[in-house]
Amino acid sequence: RSARSASTGLIGLVINDLRNPFFTEFATSMQMALAEQGYATVIGNSDEDPHRQAQLVQSMIEHGVAGLVISPTFGDPGAVMDQIAAAQIPAMQVLRKLDGSQGRIPFSSFDYTAGGAAATRHLLEQGATRIAFLGGRPDRQITAERTSGYLAEMAAAGLEPLVLSGPITRHGGHEAAASLPTETQAVLCFNDLVALGLMNGLARQGRPVGRDLRLVGFDNIEECAEVWPALSSVSCDIARFGHDTAGRLLNWLNSGVVPLDETRAPVGLIARASSLGAENG
Repeated sequence: RSARSASTGLIGLVINDLRNPFFTEFATSMQMALAEQGYATVIGNSDEDPHRQAQLVQSMIEHGVAGLVISPTFGDPGAVMDQIAAAQIPAMQVLRKLDGSQGRIPFSSFDYTAGGAAATRHLLEQGATRIAFLGGRPDRQITAERTSGYLAEMAAAGLEPLVLSGPITRHGGHEAAASLPTETQAVLCFNDLVALGLMNGLARQGRPVGRDLRLVGFDNIEECAEVWPALSSVSCDIARFGHDTAGRLLNWLNSGVVPLDETRAPVGLIARASSLGAENG
């Protein structure tokens, strides 16, 4: 199997949600970086389904991929880690961790804690004191990472946090507008899709974002700069991340250099009209 895999020049890439522009950009950037080095990429969308994820991983292994990168679904990964171990090929996980994978599969993502902290400090500097965090489920590690910086900054300012759980989708953000406390002055959202949905929902209620309420998203997808008011967001350079992930995998394949157990890429806040005020957009 190892000899066959090495000769195929194929890399498997399993993505949890290719409908989300954040993950689509990652897959595209990684595929292009691999192509520059002569590798073809087989991409599968698990659509947040652990069973489909296991099927994709097994199918890619059976087709002899030389290496594998997975952005996991939420939930029990089932046999995925055993499948990867049995294949004896370089494998990496990105952006989310497979349950129970600590120390078994190298992981890389962004410094979400620093991003949440920077966004919260920014909203505090704009004069907001009643700041909510919207989106995600509290039992998921990725939610804990994205809320941790927010919670720390609110505590440091002596302010009461308000964490509102919910779907991490545009529809989830839109629906949340109806139940957002009227005294809320600012919102930091789990991702840009939630923020964009919330923006639409608030517009229907006549609560202008950037004036009555300050808003920051997370990921900085392309649409953030195109909507009105332009959406402030924690910027994750996902294109660079995809390129770097490809480089680490190829270094492992070609030189035997195993990536660090965990790698975190830096983030930065891009402040736009939604948090600065619409007149500044």
